[in-house]
Amino acid sequence: MTTNVLILCTHNSARSVLSEAMLNHWAKQLGKDVRAFSAGSAPSGKLNPFALEVLQQAGIDTSGYRSKSWDEFTAADAPTMHIVITVCDSAAAETCPYWPGSPVKVHWGYPDPSNALGGDAGKRQAFELTRQAIGYRMLQLLQLPLDALSPADLQKQLSHIYSQ
Repeated sequence: MTTNVLILCTHNSARSVLSEAMLNHWAKQLGKDVRAFSAGSAPSGKLNPFALEVLQQAGIDTSGYRSKSWDEFTAADAPTMHIVITVCDSAAAETCPYWPGSPVKVHWGYPDPSNALGGDAGKRQAFELTRQAIGYRMLQLLQLPLDALSPADLQKQLSHIYSQ
């Protein structure tokens, strides 16, 4: 059974998209039956070009990724989520919609790389460091026996990954 993971950030333009792409990339590389999606509470409608740039430089295909509302994942025909991860503090503080299937929810916050100082070079570096940090956590998630963990144990393991 595919483990569906929804990653949320307010604008769904950078951190959540980096997370979606990194989790899908590593899951495919490792042959794991995990599928990531991303969305936002107030989507910007466009992806941050620095996010796309660092993903492409890492050899990750970015076609098909887009900024979208979390409302898409509350529809009757939406995939059932097993895990919901917020990656920005503002999304974590918002009241999320009801997710069918009662997924495990966890917050893995990252500073917004779009706010990095140092012009474009500073932003590129911040986006790359954020991509690497996210990729590392996604690899840890993929090492978990997702089908064997109870929701409470999964919550505990995901929280442990963030606290490391």
